[in-house]
Amino acid sequence: MSKRISTPLDDNWTFKQADDEASKFLPVAQFPTNVHLDLIAHGIIADPFIGKNENDIQWVGEVPWVYRTTFSTTSLFQDGEHAVKAVLAFGGLDTFSTVVLNGIEILKTENMFIPERVDVTKLLSKEVDNVLEITFESAYLKGCELIEKYPDHHWGCWNGDTSRLAVRKAQYHWGWDWGPMLMTCGPWRPVSLEVYSSRISDLYFSSSVDSSLKVAQLVAKADIEGTAEVVKFGIFLKNKPVSTQIVKVAKSHATHTFDIFDPALWYPKPYGEQPLYTLTATVLHNSTELDIQSKKFGLRRGELIQRAMIDQPGTSFSFQVNNIPIFCGGSNWIPADNFIPRISKEKYHDWVKLVADGNQFMIRVWGGGIYEEQAFYDACDEAGILVWQDFMFGCGNYPAFPDILKSIKREAEENVKLLRHHPSIIIWAGNNEDYQYQESNSLTYDFENKDSESWLKTDFPARYIYEKILADACSTLIPETYYHFGSPWSGKDTTDPTIGDLHQWNVWHGSQEKYQDFDKLLGRFVSEFGMEAFPNIKTIDYFLPLGKDDPERYPQSSTIDFHNKAAGHERRIALYLVENFRYAPEPIEQFIYATQLMQAECLASAYRLWKRQWKGPGKEYCGGALVWQINDCWPVTSWAIIHGSRGPSVDYFLRPKHAYFTVKREMAPISLGVTRKEHLTPKDKHTRAYITKTTQIEIWGSNLTLKDITGDVIVKAFDVITGKETYSKTLESNFCLPENRSTEVVAMDVPVTKKDACEEGRTVVAAYLFQSGKQIARYVNWPEPLKYVHLQKPKHLSFDLSEDGNMVEIGSDVPVKGLALECDEEGVTFGDNLVDIVPGEVVSIPVTGAAKGTSFLVRYLN
Repeated sequence: MSKRISTPLDDNWTFKQADDEASKFLPVAQFPTNVHLDLIAHGIIADPFIGKNENDIQWVGEVPWVYRTTFSTTSLFQDGEHAVKAVLAFGGLDTFSTVVLNGIEILKTENMFIPERVDVTKLLSKEVDNVLEITFESAYLKGCELIEKYPDHHWGCWNGDTSRLAVRKAQYHWGWDWGPMLMTCGPWRPVSLEVYSSRISDLYFSSSVDSSLKVAQLVAKADIEGTAEVVKFGIFLKNKPVSTQIVKVAKSHATHTFDIFDPALWYPKPYGEQPLYTLTATVLHNSTELDIQSKKFGLRRGELIQRAMIDQPGTSFSFQVNNIPIFCGGSNWIPADNFIPRISKEKYHDWVKLVADGNQFMIRVWGGGIYEEQAFYDACDEAGILVWQDFMFGCGNYPAFPDILKSIKREAEENVKLLRHHPSIIIWAGNNEDYQYQESNSLTYDFENKDSESWLKTDFPARYIYEKILADACSTLIPETYYHFGSPWSGKDTTDPTIGDLHQWNVWHGSQEKYQDFDKLLGRFVSEFGMEAFPNIKTIDYFLPLGKDDPERYPQSSTIDFHNKAAGHERRIALYLVENFRYAPEPIEQFIYATQLMQAECLASAYRLWKRQWKGPGKEYCGGALVWQINDCWPVTSWAIIHGSRGPSVDYFLRPKHAYFTVKREMAPISLGVTRKEHLTPKDKHTRAYITKTTQIEIWGSNLTLKDITGDVIVKAFDVITGKETYSKTLESNFCLPENRSTEVVAMDVPVTKKDACEEGRTVVAAYLFQSGKQIARYVNWPEPLKYVHLQKPKHLSFDLSEDGNMVEIGSDVPVKGLALECDEEGVTFGDNLVDIVPGEVVSIPVTGAAKGTSFLVRYLN
C-alpha cells in the first residue's frame, strides 16, 4: 500500500468560447481562474471596473465556455500497485458544468459551492497524457429556464434578477446595490488528482470548555476511506506535542476523547491571546503512513446569551466567550472582488488586519456572496475576530423544488464540514433579509405552524430551507454552535427591537431618520446599518477612463453615477448632506470630503449611542453593532468604510474612508460619549410665546476592558467664533467606570454665560478622562446641525511632523471640526484621521511612510 499523493492540476489550462467554432484555445491567465480574468488578460474584453465597460461585456455571461488541460499520470502509479484509487477533486466549479475525461463524461454540476470528487481509476491513461475538459453553461440563462420550468413559484427578489434565486451561485454576480453584474464561470477553486489506497476523508472534532475554564475536552474524529488498521491522533501547541493516541479503525471511523487541563484558551481581540492548537490524524497500515491530515483549532467557550433583562422588555442578544460578555462592534463583509480567484491569501490577511486594527471584534459574512476562502477564516482565527456566518441566501423568495433542495442539503453539509474547525465562527444564520422579503410581500408565514412539510405548499417554501434543511445540518454537524434562522430574525417580526437581531435601515433607507437619533432606533443586536460616502479621489481617478483628465471628473457625472449602484443615491446623499453641512459639489475633492465626513459622523453616532446601551449584567440592551459594510468588490461609491479594488495591471489598494477612524475611536477600549438635547417647557398648555428652552449635555463613559477604570472627568467649553475657553471644571474626581459596560457620568446644562440660544449654538463642549494626569479618553461635542454653526477659519493652525516622523501634531486657535490629513505621496498612511480640535491642546495623528519634507494637505469643515 502506498501513501496518498495529491497532485495539483494547475498547469496547461486553456480556454475558449464553446459555441464559436472559429475561436481557438488560449492559455489561462492563472489557476484557479474565471472567464473574465482570462478574457481581460488576452485583451478580448476591457476591464469592467473601468468606466462603463461593464455594459459592454454582458455577452460573456450568456455564452458557454470550455476549459481544457492535459496531465500525465505515468509517475504516479508504481509497477504492480494494486488497490490504488485515483480521484479527481474539484474544489469548486462555477456553476453549471459538464466534465469530460479522455472523452468520457464523468460529472455534471449545478452548484458553485459544492466541492466534487470523482473516481477516475479506470479512466486514466498511464501511457499518454490525459485530457480533462470542462464546459460551462450560462448560469443566467439556466436560471431563466428554471423560472419558466416552475411558473407556480412566487418569484421575486431585491437586487439583481430573479433568475439568481433558481441558481446556487454567488448571488452578487447578478449585481447588487453596491456591485456590478458580472456573470462569471470557470474552475474557481483548485483541481487536483489524488492517488491513494487509503485516506482520511474528513478530520473533525467537537470540543467543550468547562465553565471553570480549567478543563477542556476535545473529541477527535476521522472518517477513513479504504483499508486501514489504525489512526494516530496528535494534538500540538506551538509545535510541541500536547497528547497523542493510536486508535483502531472501526467501520471506517476512528475517534478519541482528549482531556486537556489548563487549556490555552482562544479569546476575541482584545480580551486575550489567540493560541491555535493543531490536530493531526495519521492513517497507519503495518506501521506505514498512508495519509496524514491536520487542522488548526482554538479552544474557547462560546455562547449566545438570550435572556430577560432588567427594566426593559424582550430578551438580550449578545455573545459571551470564555465567560466574558462581548459588545460586538464590527462590520459586514462582502466578497472582496468580483473575481474571487485573484484575491491572495496575503490580501485576506491585510483586510482582516485592518478590521482588527480598527478596534472591531466581529465580521458578518453576508449571505449573498460565498462561503469564504480558508485564508479569510484563518486570518480571523489569528487576529481574534469573531465571525457571524450566513448561509448563501439573500433578499428574495427562494424556490424549493426537489432538485434544488437536494443540492442545498449537500451545499450546507459540505460547507459546514469545511469551516467547522474555525474558532472564530460563533454563529451561523440561514439567510440575509429573506424573512423581511416575506413580510414586505405578505407571503405566508405562520410561526406557530411547526409542520415542516406543509411549508413547502405555501408561497414561502424557503422556510423549509432555513428552518429544516439548514437547521438539521447545523444540529447534526455543529451542535455546539448556535444556528439562527435568518438575519434579521426575532421570531415573528423582523423589525422587533426587543428580541433577536435587527437591520436598522431607517437611516438612509426606510423613513430616512436623522442619524443623530440612532438612540431611538435601538435593537438588541444591530447586524446592519450604514451610510454611503464617495471613495478616495485616487479610486475615482482609477476608474475614470482618462483619470485626472477625464471630462467626467465631477460628482454628478454619468460615469461616477454609474459607479454607485444604490437606487436613489443622489437624493439620499443630498438629503443627509443638506440637513447637516454647508457643502458644494466643486471641487470634487472637497465634495468627497463632505460625504466622508457625513458618513463618519453618522456611523460614529450609531456606535456611540448603541454602545451606551451596553450597561452591564442584566442590562445588555444592545449587544452589538455591525456596520454595512467594511469592504467593496470593485471601485465604487458605497456604504463601505474601506474601499479596495484592483485591475489586471494595478496593485491592490486598501484605502480607509474617514468613517473607519471614527469607528475605531468609538470602539476604543475606553471612550467618552457626549450628546446634547433640547428641552422645551411651556408656561402652560396653551401658550406658544412663553416657553423656556434649555439645552443639556449628557456625558457617559464606556469601559470595554475587564477591569474598573478610575479617573477625573474634566469638561471644557469654547466659543466657536472667538476660540475663547468659556468653561473649565473637573466634574468628577476619581470617577469609576466599572468593567465591560457603559456608565452615565453627568447630565448638565450646556455651560454658557447667558441663557440664550445664540450662545448655546456657538458653544463647543469637550469632555476628557484623565488617569494619573494622563488623558485616556476624549470627546468633542458640537451644536447641530453643523450647517448652522459659524465655524471659523483658524488664524493659527499648526500641523508638524514629529522628530521621529511617526506623528503629525496638530493645534488650532479656534475649534476645528473634522480636520483631515491627506498626502499624495504613495506609501504614506495615517493611523487616525478626521479629528476635532479645540484650542489649548495638541492632537497627534500617527503616520507611517512620512519623512522630513513630506507635504500634507489639510481639510476641515467651514
